[in-house]
This record gives sequence, C-alpha cells and structure tokens, in this order.
Amino acid sequence: MTKSHEADDLNIIEDPDAGQTGADRAEPTSGEMALQERASLRRVAGLSTELTDVTEVEQRQLRLERVVLVGVWTSGTAEQAEISMAELAALAETAGSTVLDALIQRRDKPDPATYIGSGKAQELREVVLATGADTVICDGQLSPAQLNTLEKVVKVKVVDRTALILDIFAQHASSREGKAQVEFAQMQYMLPRLRGWGESLSRQGGGAGGSGGGVGTRGPGETKIETDRRRIRDRMAKLRGEIKEMKKSRDTKRGQRLRTGVPSVVIVGYTNAGKSSVLNALTGSGVLVENALFATLDPTTRRTEFDDGRELVLTDTVGFVRHLPTQLVEAFRSTLEEVASADLLLHVVDGADPAPIEQIKAVNDVIAEVLRENEADAPPELLVVNKIDVADPVMLTQLRGVLRNASFISAHTGEGMDELRTRLGEMLPSPEVEITALVPYSRGDLMAQVHSDGTILESTHEETGTLIVAKVPSSLATTLADFAPAPVRDADPA
Repeated sequence: MTKSHEADDLNIIEDPDAGQTGADRAEPTSGEMALQERASLRRVAGLSTELTDVTEVEQRQLRLERVVLVGVWTSGTAEQAEISMAELAALAETAGSTVLDALIQRRDKPDPATYIGSGKAQELREVVLATGADTVICDGQLSPAQLNTLEKVVKVKVVDRTALILDIFAQHASSREGKAQVEFAQMQYMLPRLRGWGESLSRQGGGAGGSGGGVGTRGPGETKIETDRRRIRDRMAKLRGEIKEMKKSRDTKRGQRLRTGVPSVVIVGYTNAGKSSVLNALTGSGVLVENALFATLDPTTRRTEFDDGRELVLTDTVGFVRHLPTQLVEAFRSTLEEVASADLLLHVVDGADPAPIEQIKAVNDVIAEVLRENEADAPPELLVVNKIDVADPVMLTQLRGVLRNASFISAHTGEGMDELRTRLGEMLPSPEVEITALVPYSRGDLMAQVHSDGTILESTHEETGTLIVAKVPSSLATTLADFAPAPVRDADPA
C-alpha cells in the first residue's frame, strides 16, 4: 500500500500550507474557525433509538440516524408536495440523519389519530421494517395524541417537523443568548407532549391506603409526569428571566447605533438563501458560510461604508422556513426585533430554489408577524435574488418579469454586487447636513428638534437668538435654512 493510499484510508487531508512560515500562512476567518468547530463534532452512527423508559424527560435528546419521511398532501400541486418533502429531507440531513425513503399521503386533512390514517400507518410500519429505519419524521406538527398513536403502530420513534427544526437549532446555537432561546423553545414544545414520551410518566411516588406500598409510601404523591412538568416550568421561568436580561443588553447596543445616526440594514430571507455570503461580500467580513439549513442562528452585525464615506451597519439574522415553529418565533423575538428597527430590509432570495416565490411569501409572513407584535411599521424592502450563477436561466427570466425592482446578484462570483451597493446608497437615508442658523428664542420647539434629531457642534447666545452650527437630517436642514444668519458686511472705508 502506498503512502497516498494510506492517507485515503485514514481520511487524512494534507495541509496545503504545510511547510509555510507563520507570516506566509493566512489567518483563518471567524467563519472558517466556526465551520471547523462545527465539522469536528458529528453524530455517531449505530446508536439505538428504540423507545425506552426515560427517567429525566428534560435530558431526552433526539438521535436521528436512519429515517423515513412521511407527509400529508392536503392542498397545492404534486410538485409543491414534492418540494416540501425535499426540504424535509434537507432538514433531516442537516440534523445528521440518513434518509432512506419518503411517503406522501393525499388527504383532505391529516388524520386526527395517526396523522396519515390507519392503513397508511401499517404501510409505513412495513417500510420501516424493510429499510431498517429507527425514526419516522412527519412533515407537519403533530399533536401529542398523534405522536403517541403513530409510535405505537410503527414501533419506532416518531418526530414531527417542529421537533426536527428545534433539534437543528440546538446543534447550531453558539452564543449564550442563542442557546437560551433554543432551550426555551424546546421546553415550550415539550411541555404539552410529555404524555407521549413514555408510559412510565404516570407512576406515582406515593399511593392510596391499602396499596401495599408500606409505611411512608401512602398518600396522593406526585406522579412522574407532574414532577417533570414542574421542573420544566421552573426551568422555563429561569430561561425567560435570562433572555429578558440579555434583551436589555441588545436594546442598549441597538439604541447606541440609532443615536449615532448610522443607517441600519437588516438582512432577512429563507434559510440557506445566501444571507451570510451577501454580508461577507458587502463588508469583507468572514462570518460562517455553510451550505446547510439554519447555518446562522446568532445575529451578526458588521459596519461598512460607501465609496462616498457614508457608513452603514448590516445585521445578518436567522433564516426563515415554511411553517416556522411558533415556539421559535416567540423565543427569538428579541433577535427578530432588529427587523422592526431597521432603516432597510435586504430580503435575500435563493434564485436556484425551485420555488423562490413560495420562499418570499414564507419570509413575508414571519416578518409581518414580528412587526405586528412590535406594533411597528414595515421598513422599506429591497429584494435581492442571489445565486444567479447556478440558477436555472428559465427561472431567472421568469423572476425578472415578476420581481421587476429586485437586484440579481451572485455573492459567490461578485456579479451584480456593484449595482447592489449603488441601490443601497440610493435607498438609505441621506447623510446629515452641516448648517449654521440663528434660531429665535421663541422657537424652542425647533431647538428641541435639533437636539433630538441632530448634533450641535457649536452654540452661542446672541441678542436675537441662539447661533448654532449643527449636523441635522436634510429635512430639518431645509427648515433651518430660513434662519440662516445675515452675512456680516465689511465696514465702509473712511
């Protein structure tokens, strides 16, 4: 066996920078380091996921290895149903599982007992036996009764779409706030579903008289499920307080940015649409970029400037998805509040996706919910169709006809980025104007507006008013132009 073959068998990747000095080797970006850290931890294949008794429900974790997907097609076309299942497969693979098979059941509405109907459930059991799957993932949010009933039929663990997304979030969250938000969402999801996580949860610590438990065991006691519910509620209350405290810090930083007058651009979009790539292309930063769903959970803020020297702040947010769990929207409310305070929304769309219009609708639904909860008006929005270098030309032609005001770019190749920067400069608030004005003492309201909306550089009290030199928005500068001081005339020569 040659040395190269040995390297292949050991899965060794030779370092191209080997032998170079520290000065020659480029330092890895923060995104590259985060990607290496994420890749260094992989799930171990072959672990059992049979339904067994669980003593601590809070500690129960999803272990997905070999899965079968199942969905209920209630509306839309067959192509849309297949796209939804393909997205579920991508979610499952992102969670670390191997997809073995997928089934779609055409129904008017999901079956209230088994989600897919008793006959289809038996067929699903046969598929599970034939493929050796250990988990079934359903493309929808199942009730506790549906989870329990379907698990009894297929005799392996059943996971719904919400639990799968929560599991991905738990894997990818890295900041303290992100971890707390994900854990809170998991607890909120788990609380009403404890009954479906094992029959042992109904056992009691005590018992009625004559039960034979002996001295010290009589009395009503507290059932296992009651204990777990109490612990989860206590943990949720603690997490809610921690998130509230972290929200204060985020609000303080946001308030500082607003006071500086630097325009704020928030990047939103469907998961894996290329939001982080667009942020890197606009700012030259090295945040994590990965071809996976929900690669970015923790918001990243970077400052950059236009060619004319104007500054702007860009914030990369968590990606959205169809039927985003309500628990996540509530848990990530403090993060999503960045949307409500933005001067401009940069809505990134995956041009290579087979259904980009559906993506836009799903993102707009979440944004509308966030704005409604914050009682805020919708900020201006700029649609950006990304990945045009790998998109279907026919689809791009259709999108250009439907999305006439959108910018078409490739963050990977840089195509269209100059045009995007130009449009950003046109849509963002104009820079502050430096003015000199003599404001009469009777116009205290005008001085208050200068203090709140602008920055006073110099101020002196004259006989007829306050002489100020200030930087103010262009709209206020127009008003103050009426109070420009009269030019000083040169004295006549004697």
